Amino acid sequence: MSDHSESNLPQKVSIFEVGARDGLQNEADEIPTEIKIALIDKLAGAGLREIEATSFVSPKWVPQMADNAAVMAGIDRKPGVHYPVLTPNKRGFDDALAAGADTVCVFTAASEAFSQKNTNCTIAESLTRIEPIAEAAKAHNIRVRGYISCVLGCPYEGDIDPARVADVAASLDAMGCYEISLGDTVGYGTPLKTRTMIEAVSARVPITRLAAHFHDTYGQALANLLAVLEMGVSVIDSSVGGLGGCPYAKGAKGNVATEDVLYMLNGMGVETGVGLDAVVDTAWWIFGTLGRRPNSRVAQALGGKRKAA
Repeated sequence: MSDHSESNLPQKVSIFEVGARDGLQNEADEIPTEIKIALIDKLAGAGLREIEATSFVSPKWVPQMADNAAVMAGIDRKPGVHYPVLTPNKRGFDDALAAGADTVCVFTAASEAFSQKNTNCTIAESLTRIEPIAEAAKAHNIRVRGYISCVLGCPYEGDIDPARVADVAASLDAMGCYEISLGDTVGYGTPLKTRTMIEAVSARVPITRLAAHFHDTYGQALANLLAVLEMGVSVIDSSVGGLGGCPYAKGAKGNVATEDVLYMLNGMGVETGVGLDAVVDTAWWIFGTLGRRPNSRVAQALGGKRKAA
């Protein structure tokens, strides 16, 4: 084990797994419900305690998530594991509640152009849509997690002012979000820009309530994660095998891979409670069902070793 007495690294990091929702929603071919359920159960078996399961959004917009209630009914819910779901509006929240969700995720953006193109509303309007979800969740004792897209850059606007990210984060915090996930949706961020953004946001929202959701489109995700870990961020969003591309950069990798993050954290002596080998096995399994190799370097390195053995 490494000694981090002389560093600012957290002793323990929580991994928030997004592969089953954020990753699979981009797949063109319909994925059988039983495969989604098996993926979530395997991830729970690997030690993950926060596994985003599905999205309660109109099947017209995200057909891959049309089986949301069946997925929630089919998973083997383990004690101590949360299975958050994405709810874009009050209707989605009501459906999630009926399906037995204990955590819902709401989303907005730090870019006006992205908000308009992604959800056909302004940032202010998106926050107004979230308010009734937050109020209903409080009444039902359900946790609410907030996502902010484009915190380090936007495909339409370019650079984003960190002060704007901080304003949006403060609004979500005021609504009662237990955690706010800061999304580098296009992977534009580099370590110094990332630190500057976290400094601005943590001046308004306690750093213990911030999570890093960094895409690896430009190969910067691990460097950016290390930068924010050293500042005290201790929750990382990641996706098994690197599931999920980047729709704004054709052919590019999207979500940072869970096993790549685990390899880095293990090497620094940071506890996660998650088994690297089990995650790698799960990555090879799910990508096998999709007919291709995992996006992650660690899965390919360790998988290659296994195949050679």
